[in-house]
Amino acid sequence: MKSISSTSALALALSGILGCSPAFAQTTAAPAAAATSLDTTRLSSVLNDAARLSPLETVVVARNGQIVTERGYRSNKTTESTNIKSASKTIISALVGIAIEKGLLTGVDQPIAPILSRDLPADPDPRLARITIGNLLSMQAGLDRMSGPDYGRWVSSGNWVRFALAADFVDEPGGQMLYSTGSTHLLSAILTKVGGKSTLALAREWFAPVKDFRIGAWERDPQGVYLGGNQMAMSARSLLAFGELYRNGGRTPEGRQVVSEDWVAQSWAVRTQSQFSGDGYGYGWFTREMGGHQVHFAWGFGGQMLYIVPDLKMTVAMTSDESAPSARTGYRDDLHDLLARIISTSGT
Repeated sequence: MKSISSTSALALALSGILGCSPAFAQTTAAPAAAATSLDTTRLSSVLNDAARLSPLETVVVARNGQIVTERGYRSNKTTESTNIKSASKTIISALVGIAIEKGLLTGVDQPIAPILSRDLPADPDPRLARITIGNLLSMQAGLDRMSGPDYGRWVSSGNWVRFALAADFVDEPGGQMLYSTGSTHLLSAILTKVGGKSTLALAREWFAPVKDFRIGAWERDPQGVYLGGNQMAMSARSLLAFGELYRNGGRTPEGRQVVSEDWVAQSWAVRTQSQFSGDGYGYGWFTREMGGHQVHFAWGFGGQMLYIVPDLKMTVAMTSDESAPSARTGYRDDLHDLLARIISTSGT
């Protein structure tokens, strides 16, 4: 079992244990090629070569709703929980979509100020009244970022919701993308208020029909609100199950509609671009072309990745050592390249 590095020293939970070979990697054999339409020999070679990426811990590849292969490098297991970091922002987005479908929220244009009125500053900036649910989802709230250099100061405060709402405006609501865990944490607080129970309880209830989806440990703020968009424990298998739900239009393999198909489309629609990577961003999902195909993906610090390639009916989950950055080191690009090589085994 691995630990989550955080201010509250989270303990991780395991969602199960899968047998591991004595060699460097856990390996699961592929199903029949006709069902997956992948060159499994080439895919095996690609994943063997991926062992050179020292932070890489697990890879799971699914095609047409079936797991083709999975690897656990350096004694890691695809069923072992790890900190998926900001990849969890996609889960917060999904919960918001479900809350809208259930009528707990009126829609993405709903202002957040009335919901969080008790946590607004004593003399609030008038622009707070213009921030909507959609602005938080697309990272366009206009408030100064609670990620990067300001993250530590934010989570050291006594009230994370109030601290985020009291941040200076550096743009207008609906302006440039300002990637901030503060925005997704405000969404978690909103879900807690309108749902009448914790965000974790809502997730466990609403995603109950999704086989293999489990959230282990998850950090909370001083008021008990689960940290929206960070410090969440999931296994690569669970992350893949969530990705498969989106790839299948929000439906389980049994046909149960968990997230509306319209919300999946809204989440993947590009609304802004990252100032750091240039990637498109929707409601918790990045979008770019990889291997000649459009890919929607979630990304967490260290290299926690969930990729969906809709036209290939492919979903890939990857987890990595959470302790080192992945963007400025080039490791995230290595993972994008690995995904492109996996795509190439589809023969398209």
